[in-house]
Amino acid sequence: MNINNSSVYGYLAEFQDFLLNLFKVGSASDIGFLLEFKYLCLMGNVFAGYVCYVGLNLGRMSRPLHRGFSGGGRLSGNIQDFLEDSQMKVKPEKDDFDKNRLSPDKLSSWNPFQSRVSTSPPSKQTENGNGFHDPYSPVSSRNRYNLTLSLLKFSLFVIVILALTGSFWWTLSLTTSARGHHTFRGYRRLQEQLVSDLWDIGELSVGGAKIKESDFCSRESENYVPCFNVTESLELGLTEGQEQDRYCGLTSKQNCLVPAPSAYKIPHRWPTGRDVIWIDNVKINAQQVLSSGSLTKRMMLLDEDQISFSFASSMVDDNIEDYSHQIAEMIGLRNVSYLVQAGVRTVLDIGCGFGSLGAHLFPKQLLTMCVANYESSGSQVEITLERGLPAMVASFTSKKLPFPSLSYDMVHSAWDGIDWNHKDGIHLIEVDRVLKPGGYFVWTSPIANTPVSSRNKDNLKRWDFVRSFAKDLCWDLLSQQDKTVVWKKPSNKDCYASRNQGSGPLVCKVGHDVESPYYLPLEACIGGTHSRRWIPVEKRPTWPSRATLSSKELAIHGVLSDDLYEDNLNWKSAVRNYWSLLSPLIFSDHPKRPGVEDPVPPYNMVRNVLDMNAHFGGFNSALLDAGKSVWVMNVVPTSGPNHLPLILDRGFLGVLHDWCEPFPTYPRTYDLVHAEGLLSLETAKQRRCSMMDVFFEIDRLLRPEGWVILRDTSSLIETARTITTRLKWEARVVDIESNSDEKLLVCQKPFIKRRSNMS
Repeated sequence: MNINNSSVYGYLAEFQDFLLNLFKVGSASDIGFLLEFKYLCLMGNVFAGYVCYVGLNLGRMSRPLHRGFSGGGRLSGNIQDFLEDSQMKVKPEKDDFDKNRLSPDKLSSWNPFQSRVSTSPPSKQTENGNGFHDPYSPVSSRNRYNLTLSLLKFSLFVIVILALTGSFWWTLSLTTSARGHHTFRGYRRLQEQLVSDLWDIGELSVGGAKIKESDFCSRESENYVPCFNVTESLELGLTEGQEQDRYCGLTSKQNCLVPAPSAYKIPHRWPTGRDVIWIDNVKINAQQVLSSGSLTKRMMLLDEDQISFSFASSMVDDNIEDYSHQIAEMIGLRNVSYLVQAGVRTVLDIGCGFGSLGAHLFPKQLLTMCVANYESSGSQVEITLERGLPAMVASFTSKKLPFPSLSYDMVHSAWDGIDWNHKDGIHLIEVDRVLKPGGYFVWTSPIANTPVSSRNKDNLKRWDFVRSFAKDLCWDLLSQQDKTVVWKKPSNKDCYASRNQGSGPLVCKVGHDVESPYYLPLEACIGGTHSRRWIPVEKRPTWPSRATLSSKELAIHGVLSDDLYEDNLNWKSAVRNYWSLLSPLIFSDHPKRPGVEDPVPPYNMVRNVLDMNAHFGGFNSALLDAGKSVWVMNVVPTSGPNHLPLILDRGFLGVLHDWCEPFPTYPRTYDLVHAEGLLSLETAKQRRCSMMDVFFEIDRLLRPEGWVILRDTSSLIETARTITTRLKWEARVVDIESNSDEKLLVCQKPFIKRRSNMS
């Protein structure tokens, strides 16, 4: 059976006229009746949704919503202003309504569905000038009320039957029509509009009252990272390091606002924040700083309520500058500045201490990602992020890291505490998987010191295993100095076939060589060998040329050069607009002279940036081209196209993530959260989480006074703005001149001081 789409639209038009005639008496303005339509909306089909859409808009005609945004790209008033204004308008109507309803002389004649009539004497209401009987007279009100009520009940029954029948026809049409793609787009837009309208019903149903704001979580959640609950993992029987891995259960979601510590202070701006942090912003106390005997924490200096970081290395006896210079020399370079010329841009630092290596390499155009286990106190990841350096919680005890194969130019590990000789070297195999061909593995460990290790048989045995297994992986031992060893991964695959049979791990078969695993179990085979991205680091363009990629490399990712070029141009324009939009908000408390333009925000206004739907990484690229002193965590949602390999090949940082799960980081991590098209992407699929869940997670990740910029369809942006009221955010909706179907939502999270009696 095939139904022409134009015929369906014709039926809908006729049905709309029927509804308009049915509701001319004004019944759609009654809130209780409007709420009946939500059941049709929840059916999730076009025909039923259309019925809901018509009913809601009829309600809007009788009681218009006072939207707070304006055109021309100007910032609008926030949702609170709208609610207060709405409440002022609704209250007189409600008072008048109650007065008429409860008045003794009008109680018998009151009809909730009738239009307003004159207050003339009854004799004048009964007959008009031509002698006709007035249908709105008290004499006929009871009969008219019963008739109208019966008609409405019958109409609702007919609507439901027609909606269900039409839905069945519509589904068949979608599966058989040659123009199904266009129909689906219309269906998507209608669904989004319905979501927005349902929120409007919620606003109307409370009579303009303020939307209930969300509560704060308990104090125990100040530094809580969901999915990394060691206690729960141990109770489940997970041992041998598996308790450190990531497990997201039902208890991972928190429908509350994570509070900041009572003594929390806004972090210092970059680059000051790299070297000085507030001790109350992280979960580490003065006693822990002073009593720490670990080499990974000796560089910290306590100065009253701040922690200062010197370049005294946490990993070697001398300072970090000498250490990085040593690494460069072991590779065969004059100094660390030549690493970029050798093809190194991105570094994965396993067990990074507190980010000293990344802090030192950043001015050299080297981007270092710190990964470490979850720690309830004195966390390496939390403190590294507080310093404005890239980091995330990650453990590969039993699961793969959430990075594609062939992701990093260098992997560094120093004093990490990992038993590399356990589980038949499976952790070294994972290092090999994420390392690009021709990349370097730098390992600093006390067991690598051969003269000292020879005195300890256990250490000597461990060192012999690591050295032998690295050879089986075809790694080339470039140099060894004291406790530091540097290996180089092969640039070609010939070595794997030339190994003696039975020596070392096998190459993964095609079905097991998953390029972008998402927390899959570790595998004891060499991965990445089947990837088309097998390009040695020395043959890749050096930074910053790498950010554009050649047409040959783009073809590997299925992207045309013109598409990437256009994407870059669009994001450059978007970043300029974003910065200009933030200007009046940031400096609104700074009076200016008439005629003087708003000051441009400083280049270091934000440091840690999270892009929740990174696409090609264009937002990251545009920020760097604009000279902003930022680093960006490019997140590729698992629900959409996987462009993460492309992003990493461009020399940026990124990770796969499912936004129905908490992000692997500590609270108050990012200064700016950006998402373009994420709401449309998530609502298009049958997700196991709500939009509210995603916004709770954004609030957890965002620092106080941090910013959120969302770009999406108008209906979803309006829905998101309503949600921001519950989160206590300041929000502005901005029109986009070039696209009337999309809007921007610019938000700022307030710095709310926690009350002392908060539980």
